[in-house]
Amino acid sequence: MPTEVHAHILLVDDNAEIRDALGRYLRRHGMMVTAAEDAAQARRILAAAAPNLVLLDIMMPGEDGLSLCRHLRETSDLPIIMLTAVDEATDRVVGLEMGADDYVTKPFEPRELLARIRAVLRRARSLPVTAARRLNGSGTLHFAGWTLDLDQRELSGPDGVAVSLSSSEFLLLEAFARHPNLVLTRDQLLDLTKGRAIDTFDRAIDNQVSRLRRKLEDDPRNPGLIKTVWGDGYCFAADVVHKP
Repeated sequence: MPTEVHAHILLVDDNAEIRDALGRYLRRHGMMVTAAEDAAQARRILAAAAPNLVLLDIMMPGEDGLSLCRHLRETSDLPIIMLTAVDEATDRVVGLEMGADDYVTKPFEPRELLARIRAVLRRARSLPVTAARRLNGSGTLHFAGWTLDLDQRELSGPDGVAVSLSSSEFLLLEAFARHPNLVLTRDQLLDLTKGRAIDTFDRAIDNQVSRLRRKLEDDPRNPGLIKTVWGDGYCFAADVVHKP
């Protein structure tokens, strides 16, 4: 992925004034901007071009932004920032659950949005692109005798017995299983689990890792699956097989 200065941004918004003003602002900061007035036009652009990030309005006539976000996440790893109205808290949560990387509420300061774009692009460059990241969110992931069902959001042990997971524990384990044998920093894990929208401190990841270890490891104090890499983060030391 190019640096944020040379990034290609796809801006999808039905408001012509926002498209024009924001497009000019981002271009002044060295970015290439392609604008679309609705999801249908955005799909045509995506079929012919390869942007580095999508700015996506939620409320649009015809297909809305949440539907397009779902399509993008099922078919690509494109970073997505949702543009939402102040009173659309539910839509913001749904967008993050569908895989949006961040959101900005309208009206917004262009400088804040530019900072968000740069941050998301940096995180996207720092995460390794693996086959697992290109999978959609269905099927099962198998590792060390365990089975993580992505559709039912359930974990089963080697004995076939289901193990209860909270939503945050499931998201963290999924992030690990989709990036096996790679060192992931706490910031990357927060971004992968969308936890930065809720928890803004690294200790949240450490606490969740501790809870997961108690459920997965024979000896949580001497873990064999979720290993600590001192000064860097954590590594999921397992071979993972995905079955659709």
